[in-house]
Amino acid sequence: MTPPIRPGRDEDAEGFIALIGACWSEYPGCVLDVDGEVPELRALATHFRAAGGALWAAGEGGRVVGMAATRPMHQDRAWEVCKVYVAKEARGSGLAHALLGAVEGHARAAGAERLVLWTDTRFDAAHRFYEKRGFVRQGSIRILDDLSNSLEFRYAKPLAGLQVEALDAAAAASAERQLTRLLVDCVADGGGPAWLPPLAPAVAQDHWRGISSGVALGKAVLLVAWLEGEVAGAVHLRLDLPENRPHVAELRTLMVAPPARRRGVGRALMRRAEQAARGMGRRILVLDARAGGAAEALVRAAGWTALGTIPGFELGADHAPHDTAFFWKALVP
Repeated sequence: MTPPIRPGRDEDAEGFIALIGACWSEYPGCVLDVDGEVPELRALATHFRAAGGALWAAGEGGRVVGMAATRPMHQDRAWEVCKVYVAKEARGSGLAHALLGAVEGHARAAGAERLVLWTDTRFDAAHRFYEKRGFVRQGSIRILDDLSNSLEFRYAKPLAGLQVEALDAAAAASAERQLTRLLVDCVADGGGPAWLPPLAPAVAQDHWRGISSGVALGKAVLLVAWLEGEVAGAVHLRLDLPENRPHVAELRTLMVAPPARRRGVGRALMRRAEQAARGMGRRILVLDARAGGAAEALVRAAGWTALGTIPGFELGADHAPHDTAFFWKALVP
């Protein structure tokens, strides 16, 4: 059962300090110096209230087993996620998801368009949790002048509406878990661009690792769509084409999560892919799509020119041959 969540109070100070201290003690070298480095823990509710934010605590019988906070950043309509901690015995209960859900709901109601957080590079479990919630790494590592010699990753994600972003190499690597699940779900739904169901997660993850490497080497561009804070689709551009085609890019692995279809995600991904290719000096895009399917309809609606169809070029989920249509589009500089 998930412990109850309530607004945090200044009177929770000892509980907050004990919880953070216990969590930090799981990692060698992490030192909690309350009065020297984080004196706001003595009156945390007042601290976040003064910043225009909010604080939550979870637990029963006076013991705090979970906490989370948020505050506006006053730039780019972003809010910062702060001090998310869950006691070891409460992990796996859904409490961390409930706490972050409270943060996201509060920030969204306040008009936030993006969430940002910083997390110590040693907190591997936290990284996996944030990545599961749709966050990706962004920007440089932050160096803190503290007793713990802390280095921190910056994570972020779009929160409101439909947003498509190009990921750098670090962000692409941190998105692999979410994109693996997306690809497995799309293949299971019959919409996989090159695989037959059931697709093993390890195979899907290897695919995205290859894309992340391509992004790092300048051989690929990865675009990911978020819909109301959830990863809803992806597409990538292959740039490493033969030497005599430096002006061409291939659009590949266009996917939209089954629950997010017919909500403009595919169109947004196609549009941003064309913008990205144009910005890199590519003048021609090519792709292939299952003939007669939703992808072909999307491509035609986006103004692509049909080259032709190869009968029985690919197998469907039923292992029967299906036709594949090939398209191209000229990009105006």
